[in-house]
Amino acid sequence: MPAPPSCISTLVDRFEEDVFDPQRRARVRLAVGDKEAWDVVLADGAAAIAPAVARPDAVLTADGQTWEKIAGDVRAGMAAYQSGRLSVRRNLHVGVGFLAATSGATSPGRLRFRMIATRGARLSIMEAGTGPPALAVHGLGGTKGSFLPTVAALASRFRTISVDLPGFGDSDKPIGVRYDARFFADAVVDLLDALALERAHLIGNSLGGRVVLEMGLRHPSRVGRLALLAPSLAWQRERPWLGLLRLTRPELGLVQVTPRWLVEAIVHRLIPGADEGWTAAGVDEFLRAYLTPAGRAAFYAAARQVYLEEPHGEGGFWTRLSALEADALFVWGRHDRIVPIAFARHVEAALPGARHLELDCGHVPQIELPRQTHTALAAFLSEATDRSCDA
Repeated sequence: MPAPPSCISTLVDRFEEDVFDPQRRARVRLAVGDKEAWDVVLADGAAAIAPAVARPDAVLTADGQTWEKIAGDVRAGMAAYQSGRLSVRRNLHVGVGFLAATSGATSPGRLRFRMIATRGARLSIMEAGTGPPALAVHGLGGTKGSFLPTVAALASRFRTISVDLPGFGDSDKPIGVRYDARFFADAVVDLLDALALERAHLIGNSLGGRVVLEMGLRHPSRVGRLALLAPSLAWQRERPWLGLLRLTRPELGLVQVTPRWLVEAIVHRLIPGADEGWTAAGVDEFLRAYLTPAGRAAFYAAARQVYLEEPHGEGGFWTRLSALEADALFVWGRHDRIVPIAFARHVEAALPGARHLELDCGHVPQIELPRQTHTALAAFLSEATDRSCDA
């Protein structure tokens, strides 16, 4: 095996298990353009360079100059990833975890990954920053990685934490649980307890937004402010498949034959630009969980609960929403095909005191328009902090 360039050796020598422990043997491929590549094997708390022969868990690709910058500047790895000069494919958790563990950063608020044992499940988190806690909750089929830009953007003012909900990403995937908003909200409470956090601001995208709202309704003493990014809300229109879905069990996903090539072909037809940038990383994360039986069953169960949720009547979502007490900011995408912006008027009727921001984006504002989204989030969440300091 030819000797790797010094920048690659520097990264491997800096590996810190306390920042990222993959929980199992993992292989990270570091590619210099499309010509040279070396693997780094992570096992037993150490990192070692190996030939690029076996199938890697994650592939990190950059040109030689970018790798030199990453080795020479503790902040360069994440900056290169966010700017697109460094790509991370396949397993985002392992790839970004490796970058964090080899950054050389030593500050208390450095990016790190942890597995947290809670009452109900082991939950995988990434966090950075110090200050008031802000917890981010991903959408259906997503992972904590969808909030990597948010963690980076808010870390200067908040201890920003992103979690894989149970059933998704690298968290436990129990079989037979409801995977509805109440189940997920209880899991978030368990996480706050495990982290010894009495209260936190909450940020949620899509399904995560629905979970955040459930937290505000069911556990108001545990939440600060709520930021809802294109939140999934109970359907107002007729649901023609209601009866069939009530009879269909999501556990069928455990036995479903799901060849990777078929799922990838369907996903690439449905999602424009599925091979590019953040979208490609998000698709990789979805496939990583969906192509496992437990992950597939969790996805079906959560999607089923979104469709089945009753909008009105006693206990209906829109009936309950008017009881929300926490300050809330709703961020809507004008081009969102999943949660149309028309939902904003229903929210305004239920919560006349809530704030609204409309952006020229789709369903994932924190990735599609990160600067505008995070500027708004930082200002909104900081108001609560500034007021508490004034008091």
